[in-house]
Amino acid sequence: MNFTSRRRTHHRSEQTERPGLTELLPPPPVPGLDPDRELLLKETLLRKAAVAEPRGGLTPPVSRPRRRLVRVMVPAVACALAVGGIVVVNLADTPGHGTTAVTGGRTPGTSEAAHLLDRIALAAAGEPQPTVGADQFVYIESQVAYAGQSAGGGKVTMPPAHTRRVWLSVDGSRPGLLREEGEPDSSLGGDAPVYDLDSRGATPKPRTSHQEGASISDPTHQYVASLPTDPDALLRLIRAETRGQGQDPDQRAFTAIGELLAETWAPPQVSAALYKAAAKIPGVTVVDAATDAAGRKGIAVARTAHGQQTQWIFDRTTYAFLGERTVLTEAGDAGPAGTVVGTSAVLTKAAVDRAGETPAPTTT
Repeated sequence: MNFTSRRRTHHRSEQTERPGLTELLPPPPVPGLDPDRELLLKETLLRKAAVAEPRGGLTPPVSRPRRRLVRVMVPAVACALAVGGIVVVNLADTPGHGTTAVTGGRTPGTSEAAHLLDRIALAAAGEPQPTVGADQFVYIESQVAYAGQSAGGGKVTMPPAHTRRVWLSVDGSRPGLLREEGEPDSSLGGDAPVYDLDSRGATPKPRTSHQEGASISDPTHQYVASLPTDPDALLRLIRAETRGQGQDPDQRAFTAIGELLAETWAPPQVSAALYKAAAKIPGVTVVDAATDAAGRKGIAVARTAHGQQTQWIFDRTTYAFLGERTVLTEAGDAGPAGTVVGTSAVLTKAAVDRAGETPAPTTT
């Protein structure tokens, strides 16, 4: 999992705090960086400065800046600059740097990943259609774990996996909820409902769809259900909507698809299209054996960039999506190649009537 992230719960606070932080903590000069890389370093520094160092001297994982997901990760460390106890991460200089897969990976550019993704897409297309009302919430329960690193550097520390529950409004009209073990509840979104007036004197009616503001980076269930089912059109849309979110457009697209798979509940034909779109991204490989956060073993589709490999893990028999894993592909201060820095396992996807409600247990 490219764990990052984030995201949704801290989006507004970062916007309000960032000007003050910029004045107090200017990033150290780093010679030889291009403007995009320097901006990346500045944003990493500001995010680190906004979070107090927890007990035990471990720096919390770097949050991803988007609103929908709040997953976090520690990027592969090529160079860490300690500034007042804050770790600034300098990723590999070249997009796609370190594209050799970790142990068990296959050679990038072969058709094996495309063949596997085609089988996965076929299995996804045969899944039951989710039954979700416009006024409901999509509930997703996962097991997750993210590595942390001390402010002084050194190897990352991987805690035990913990439970993460997310409730996302189907049409985006009501605040969602993030409930993560060991953390206070966080409201997701919080946009006020939009009302329409059919005629003068009529009773205002809440608009049932907020798709106007939804996007690949911040989707509602209705938005995901409306995505193109043609893989080429879908990939073009993903590339267009993730432009500017990183230097490597192929990795941006791969990451965005992984986030949609992990924390939305797409209709079968959209899921199939996402897998077929991923097969068209250069550098996608197959990893023979991977284990998710719940200990389930499977086969993985992966892509390597900036010294780390993102793996989507699938059941070997049913091709069901199990979870994600992020692994270092280059030895460094954070640890040797093969070090797992993020892992997840999707356990439940369901529709519920309100945020905070859990679905009834299924019986077999």
